[in-house]
Amino acid sequence: MSAAEETTGEDTPWGEVTPEAARRLLVAAVDAFAERGYHATTTRDIAGRAGMSPAALYIHFKTKEELLHRISKIGHERALYVLDTEADRDGTAAERLAGAVRSFVRWHAERHTTARVVQYELDALGEEHRTEIVALRRRSDAVVRRIIGEGVRDGEFDVPDVPGTTLAVLSLCIDVARWFNAQGSRTPDEVGELYADLVLRMVGARTASGQK
Repeated sequence: MSAAEETTGEDTPWGEVTPEAARRLLVAAVDAFAERGYHATTTRDIAGRAGMSPAALYIHFKTKEELLHRISKIGHERALYVLDTEADRDGTAAERLAGAVRSFVRWHAERHTTARVVQYELDALGEEHRTEIVALRRRSDAVVRRIIGEGVRDGEFDVPDVPGTTLAVLSLCIDVARWFNAQGSRTPDEVGELYADLVLRMVGARTASGQK
């Protein structure tokens, strides 16, 4: 599945990227980076996939690294929005954590091509851009950590190490992008439900009756 095909619920894949030529180049870059890796991909590869000349790429992006940064920034902002939306809902910590995990996992499954680039090519970014993306990742960490911390405070969760558990939860969710196959036996929704249940077990979530 290509980056242009995996954007369920969006009218135009990467529609926030303009003009149209820049959007086509970005979609082509996502597919090339996911298939070959950032370092093995050339600007000629990207331009060819977009049906353009190599010179056309430099009209819209100064470097290949700038393309990766744009992809990574948009992807991390989208993933953070998914977490924020669920974290800010009404409900218990368990309900909000389950919703956050369910939606975060579904995003990584539905957009696994994009997510592989966003999550696993961080080290290819230049120092300034990497610092910006790391800050976004820390915000995602803070969202999940807050939910877990509130669950511990309210007696819903039994978690002796909130930072460590937060890291484990996010790592579990993000790894879905690495193995998910759209032709596999589970849908993104099914994987989301499975992981939400696993995470609630991980944090020792208690039911309304106080039972784990």
